[in-house]
Amino acid sequence: MSNIKSAFEKGKAFIPFITCGDPDLETTGKLVRAAVENGADLIELGIPFSDPTAEGPVIQSANIRALAGGVTTDKIFDFVKELRKDVKIPLVFMTYANVVFSYGAEKFIFACKEIGIDGIILPDLPFEEKEEFQPLCRQNGVDLISLIAPTSKQRIAKIAKEAEGFLYIVSSLGVTGTRSEITTDLSSIIKVVRENTDIPCAIGFGISTLEQAKKMAAMADGVIVGSAIIKLIEKHGIDSINAVGKYVKGMKEAMV
Repeated sequence: MSNIKSAFEKGKAFIPFITCGDPDLETTGKLVRAAVENGADLIELGIPFSDPTAEGPVIQSANIRALAGGVTTDKIFDFVKELRKDVKIPLVFMTYANVVFSYGAEKFIFACKEIGIDGIILPDLPFEEKEEFQPLCRQNGVDLISLIAPTSKQRIAKIAKEAEGFLYIVSSLGVTGTRSEITTDLSSIIKVVRENTDIPCAIGFGISTLEQAKKMAAMADGVIVGSAIIKLIEKHGIDSINAVGKYVKGMKEAMV
């Protein structure tokens, strides 16, 4: 088991998503540290991929910018190794099965263990096919984090029972991106989750405002925000550190 549970031990967890290498890895490091200083409990680090099917235009653009800047999986591994010298909170990778396959699953997951990555999220990996990676993850103490979507329905209990690290509850159908309103009946999904596991669950996809964060935190153990943060990075580039730090602080405080 990884260290992920520690992110949920001090109340509701705020989980920012940051694309590695957007606009460059040096700025990514500063953004991660600013997020930690301002109350982030766990950070999702995106490994860029040329065809990120779960992502909306904001995070797709971040992937394109990072790849155009020359970011590679090896460079990200070296970056996280350096980051781990002072960043102690849990870190998870968010990427795609293709990235892991093309790198070599055994090599990729072993590298995660070596650099101190606590879990991986693969949104394009169907629950029924997780055995492709699960044994390797378990051997290396890296949690393979499952997602539950509004369409999971009768599979929710099964996914929850086998969950590791934390459960990623997808708030809305479609791709990532900020939404003015989240209308999914999340409370009934979380009720089934709670009946089948005591592993924490965090809600992501579409959350951007303080009001949404507060509402989601009332139901779940944590809140994940990606696109709203990536928009700030897109707007301010290498000067986005203060804006992201301030945003993280506001969201974390709204969830208490």
